[in-house]
Amino acid sequence: MKILLTGASGYIGGNLLKELKKNHQVIAVSRSAQGKTNEENVTWVAADLFAPEDNQRIMQGIDLAVYLVHSMQPQAKLTQASFEDMDALLADNFARAAATCGVKRIVYLSGIIPDAPKLSRHLASRLECEKILGSYGVPVTTLRAGLIVGPQGSSFPILQSLVQRLPGLVLPRWAYNRTHPVALDDVVHGLLAVIERQDLGQQAIDIGGPEEMTYRQLFEETAQELGKKLPMVDVPLIPVWLSKLWVTLISGKPIEMVGPLLDSLVHDMVISPEHTVEGITDAPTTFRQSVRRATENQDSPGYSLPSIKIPFKKDMENPKNDVKSIQRVRIPASWSVQDTADYYLAWLQRASFKAVSTRVSQGHAEIHLPLLRDPILVLDYSPAHSSEQDVVYVISGGRLARVKNDDRARLIFRRVLAEDKVIIAIQEYEPTLPWFVYTLTQARVHLVVMTIFGYETAALATWENLSQRLRSKKVSIAL
Repeated sequence: MKILLTGASGYIGGNLLKELKKNHQVIAVSRSAQGKTNEENVTWVAADLFAPEDNQRIMQGIDLAVYLVHSMQPQAKLTQASFEDMDALLADNFARAAATCGVKRIVYLSGIIPDAPKLSRHLASRLECEKILGSYGVPVTTLRAGLIVGPQGSSFPILQSLVQRLPGLVLPRWAYNRTHPVALDDVVHGLLAVIERQDLGQQAIDIGGPEEMTYRQLFEETAQELGKKLPMVDVPLIPVWLSKLWVTLISGKPIEMVGPLLDSLVHDMVISPEHTVEGITDAPTTFRQSVRRATENQDSPGYSLPSIKIPFKKDMENPKNDVKSIQRVRIPASWSVQDTADYYLAWLQRASFKAVSTRVSQGHAEIHLPLLRDPILVLDYSPAHSSEQDVVYVISGGRLARVKNDDRARLIFRRVLAEDKVIIAIQEYEPTLPWFVYTLTQARVHLVVMTIFGYETAALATWENLSQRLRSKKVSIAL
């Protein structure tokens, strides 16, 4: 079987690759293939999954695609987007390409989804990605894991850092919520089982270890395994936002990662009977055993926990002055994606009281400022990249755009899951202004513009909905 493995250079993907290459031909995907060496049954490819054409290129001839992608950290030198909107766009790109290229199945790693009326942002995003991946007809088998215990990644290294670095713990209310921790090796074997089995198809499967535990118990048993005494005091009034700050500081992990993870701790995340598959759900490794495995080589030279860092510091190193700005706006139910794009271009001029002028003709748009002869931005409609649910303009010129020979700098309007919402994204854009000046001026203006535009389209959607209700009531009265 020919398998596409995204996130192949990551924490879980790298371990899964070691198992997959024994019996399958693997196309291993990473953002950069630099330093990666092809070997028997493994071919490395570089791809930007935000680019639809890259997704199409890597999907050619693939039987099964493994999706190990998450956007909890910045994806460009300047990222103006929530992780939910980035993940939605990535999943939509991936699912479209899989359907177009005839991929037979997608395997997706997610987290256990609690039975709750309102999910945290992180878990709601994971569930939305699951739905988006399956929205183009390709069956999606989702493995939903509890807290994964391994030497790298996100959740367990944070827990370990708190245990090792603090003389004691003050425990908020969420410390008594329950989870099903699962060893990294068991998750890898679970993914392998899901990939190998042909009878699973479209379904979600929970996986967790043999113990259902509170987070307090996780702290206690980790401390015992590490040979440390760790006094604990219950302070249930500590708000989650305050927990985010001190956990970020002590763990050395970025706030973009810590914040969403801690938001999810308000839920009990335990295995659900309706998402159980024998031989996959019931992972055998106990929590103490998994902690032992995760920490057994940490006394070797060269190993260290992440250093303590100031919260909110951006860690991404990116020599390219590129921008990724993604916002999702609610639109009237009667609008198409093209209606949204047309309205936006016309709205720029009206909302700025003609301080900005837009000239649109046959798919060519120019945005002008007063006293400047040349446009600040030039946009050209791209029929090759557009569809009924996807309108794409290439940023092809203008005083404020650094234009290259490719057409990757784009303004995109995308509908996902047939909802009355449209994702508006600027990708691969490089400004001509000095970077410091750009971040203080043009970038901030763009965010304000998109916020105001989102408020207006949401108001129009509410008004349209209200008008329809009033009309239906009048019809009922008349009858």
